[in-house]
Amino acid sequence: MTQQRLNMDWILKDLAAGVPQTRHVVVLSSDGLCIAQFSTDGEEDGTADRLAAACAGLQSLSAAIATEFPHGDGQMRLVVIEVSGGFFYLMAAGAGAYLAVLADSGVDAGLMGQRMRDLVARIGEHLSSPPRADEQDT
Repeated sequence: MTQQRLNMDWILKDLAAGVPQTRHVVVLSSDGLCIAQFSTDGEEDGTADRLAAACAGLQSLSAAIATEFPHGDGQMRLVVIEVSGGFFYLMAAGAGAYLAVLADSGVDAGLMGQRMRDLVARIGEHLSSPPRADEQDT
């Protein structure tokens, strides 16, 4: 997992640098494990792991809501949450993987959505997390 984090640093840093007011960028698995992260303040204070865990529930809830649309495919594509102080974005990024971003309230929301989509389209196959095999006691 550490090697994956190192390999994705430049990709996540590029997203953060391209959209002013970005605070954290996280790639996570569908079960809520942080695969990679970048923080503009350089601190690894547990924010990425907390976001990844929260996102697992959010993407599950979003998928349940998506099934209510009769002509859709039931898949969550993008969730945006505005709270006092900023925005949170969660986007499907590849098989079993998601891209999450925390940004300050001054962020250009349209630019963020566009850059996230561009990133996923460009390297989506690398932003995936195959299902883990069940551990078997031998």
